[in-house]
Amino acid sequence: QIASYLDGWKRRVEQVGTAHFPEAARSRSASDNPVLEVAIRADGSLQQVMVRRSSGRRELDNAAIRSVRLAAPFDPFPPAMRERYPVLRFAYEWQFMTGRASVGAPWPDAP
Repeated sequence: QIASYLDGWKRRVEQVGTAHFPEAARSRSASDNPVLEVAIRADGSLQQVMVRRSSGRRELDNAAIRSVRLAAPFDPFPPAMRERYPVLRFAYEWQFMTGRASVGAPWPDAP
């Protein structure tokens, strides 16, 4: 259930991120990928989003955070997931590719 929920979250955030693609990301190097830590409450509201590893460029870090905030609120957790998790906390690497934003794989040591 968590994987399915995160897949929907990822699609939503990527859609918003692509619609608000930052100009600063058009001339970036491949290593400029921030890792964001996100916490979502069972009702789908955003509890927290923060930079866990900076891209080294404040404008890219802020663009990734902005995309998550603009995409909120998210879908509420399914009933079985809601019973088990009052808050879902995870980390993802954020990637800005030519003309679009993408959320990569979960960060290895996500809480």
